[in-house]
Amino acid sequence: MAAASGTSPTIVEYFEGEDFYRCGYCKNETGSRSNGMWAHSMTVQDYQDLIDRGWRRSGKYVYKPVMNQTCCPQYTIRCRPLHFQPSKSHKKVLKKMFKYLSKGEFSKGNNEEEPMDSQMDDAGMHDFALKSKLDIKSDQRPLSEDCHEIKESKVKEKEDLEPKETKMLNKSHAKQEKLGSGEPSGSVKVVPSTPKPGKGADLSKPPCRKAKDIRKERKRQKLILKSQTDQVQHEEKPKLNQPKSIEDFIFDTLPDKSAHQLEVRVVRSSPPSSQFKATFQESYQVYKRYQMVIHKDPPDKPTVSQFTRFLCSSPLEAENPPNGPDCGYGSFHQQYWLDGKIIAVGVIDVLPYCVSSVYLYYDPDYAFLSLGVYSALREIAFTRELHEKTSQLSYYYMGFYIHSCPKMRYKGQYRPSDLLCPETYVWVPIEQCLPALENSKYCRFNQDTKAVDEERIKELDRLRVLYKRTIMPYNIYKKRQKGPSDEAIVQQYADLVGQTCSERMLLFRS
Repeated sequence: MAAASGTSPTIVEYFEGEDFYRCGYCKNETGSRSNGMWAHSMTVQDYQDLIDRGWRRSGKYVYKPVMNQTCCPQYTIRCRPLHFQPSKSHKKVLKKMFKYLSKGEFSKGNNEEEPMDSQMDDAGMHDFALKSKLDIKSDQRPLSEDCHEIKESKVKEKEDLEPKETKMLNKSHAKQEKLGSGEPSGSVKVVPSTPKPGKGADLSKPPCRKAKDIRKERKRQKLILKSQTDQVQHEEKPKLNQPKSIEDFIFDTLPDKSAHQLEVRVVRSSPPSSQFKATFQESYQVYKRYQMVIHKDPPDKPTVSQFTRFLCSSPLEAENPPNGPDCGYGSFHQQYWLDGKIIAVGVIDVLPYCVSSVYLYYDPDYAFLSLGVYSALREIAFTRELHEKTSQLSYYYMGFYIHSCPKMRYKGQYRPSDLLCPETYVWVPIEQCLPALENSKYCRFNQDTKAVDEERIKELDRLRVLYKRTIMPYNIYKKRQKGPSDEAIVQQYADLVGQTCSERMLLFRS
């Protein structure tokens, strides 16, 4: 999927080395370790390819845990919504919501369900040691002119920037044979002549048939009639023991005089749509209450600036191709409106092959509705809906699965799901991964010992660089570069993003 016409190419600044910061899961002060880069702009295809290599974004900061060194390895997890069946606990949450909407009944007891928060799962939002780096970068736009000039020169650079086209599976259609047309194959029409009386068969009358053939024909007709009758009866019978789909629960018809009305709206957050702007303050107030009550933040900490930086700003370019989903690709807020007010917001990215969950915040007064679980189920249903038009969009990415932190294992309950092998970047069913994770925090899931990262860097010179407002391959940049060589840094970046992304994205060098 090439960058859509009119969108900027991906431009990133890679931060040298690895960053150590406090882990929000095991509370180790310097145990969490990751690589990171600042994305000034990013195409949805590039981000899709990056998260399929273990990267995730927080605002415009994109990071990748150093899996074999970080204290709590974070494995990318994806659910397969097309085969998803809600579990018993999932059904309990869906029924609880329906009961509340239809009758207004609820019980404010302790919720057993885990929250379905974010790709950073509470921890990253508050314990990011790179926050100062984010603060500095978010207020600067040093590449705005470069982005403008790159757009103007895209035609010239198109052959270098376009990725390999995504192959689509063509659906085969069964051909129906046209039988009994009665037309001769040749162009000459045969006109039967009536024989003289007493000579030959009279073609104006049906041919004579043997009694045996007549009995066979009657038997055949009876079998056809019986088959048709059985088919009608089978279709009319209710499907017994057929499990209810997630849509059966979510979109179950409410009574005419239901106690409450719930509406879910998808609004584009970047660039902000008119609906997003109109509801910004109300949405922010929900976030502020969520941070203060759920995460015990002081009133002055969840500022508008922080909210915008982490949950509204996105490097993803909005794309609306004709064969894409109706909402388009990019970053969105999925707002949950109850009786005319926002009670929860799911921050999501819609990418070429998936819906990616970024974060969830909600009004603490409605915690009894298990909104974390409910929103995850709604996002799974949303993915299935988008798949109906855009067939390749068929996965739901839930962020990171952290087996070493028991509280964070709940994501594995959304089955079927897969974990990303941290060495070969292939997907492995979670059932095959769990036994190994019981024995070791860090695991290679791919059982093929000969398998390697197919996207490993083979030709560093083909990496794309943005240097002095000019796009060039790395081998040309090396000749023009002044000062000490930065090949080690560029090599590290290339290894982490892979060959395809390194040739398509632009690495900013000053």
